[in-house]
Amino acid sequence: MNTRSFKRPNKVIVIGASAGGVHALKTLVSQLSPDFPHAVIVVLHRLKNVTSRLDVLLQSFTRIPVSEVEDKEDVLAGRLYLCPANYHLLLEPDYTFSLSVSEKVNFSRPSIDVSFVSLAEAFGKKGIGVLLTGANQDGAEGLLALYEKGGRVVIQNPETAQVAVMPKAGVARVPKATVLHLEEIPDFISNL
Repeated sequence: MNTRSFKRPNKVIVIGASAGGVHALKTLVSQLSPDFPHAVIVVLHRLKNVTSRLDVLLQSFTRIPVSEVEDKEDVLAGRLYLCPANYHLLLEPDYTFSLSVSEKVNFSRPSIDVSFVSLAEAFGKKGIGVLLTGANQDGAEGLLALYEKGGRVVIQNPETAQVAVMPKAGVARVPKATVLHLEEIPDFISNL
C-alpha cells in the first residue's frame, strides 16, 4: 500500500502566528477532532537559540499527533506539524516538506509569508492559510498569493487577537478573507 496516497490530506492548512500565538494555538488545536482529514502546519515566530518543547505543550491539548517537521518528510492527513525555529518551511507538490536557512523575510525565519507563498504554489485551491495574532505584518503578502491561486484565506478577528497588528495587515491585504473568532476557525476548516 502506498503510504503517501493513502494518508494524503484533503487540504493542507498553514497557520501563521507570532506574539500571542502559543495561547491562540492551544485554543485552536484543542478543538480539532481526532479524525481531522487535513494536515495542519504551524509556522510560529520563535527564538532561534532557545530550546522549546512546543510540540509537547501542544500535544497536551490535542489528540492529533504533533511533531516538528523534518526535511523531506511526508505531509500526512490528521497530523499537526511545527516548523522548526530558524528555518523557512516550504511545501512541495509531492506532499513533502523542505526546510531552508535562506535569508530572513520580514526580519523572520521562519517567515509566514514564505510558507504561505509555498502553499499557494504547491497546492492552490487545496491550500488554506490561517493568520492569527502577531506584532508584525508577516503573512499578509503570502495570504494574497494564496488567495490569488484560489486557496482559502482565514484571519483571526483582529478585535479578539492578543496582538492585532498581524491580522489587521492580513485583512488590509486580502479584504475578502474570511474573518473569524478564534473558536470558530476549527469548525470552519473542518467543514471545507
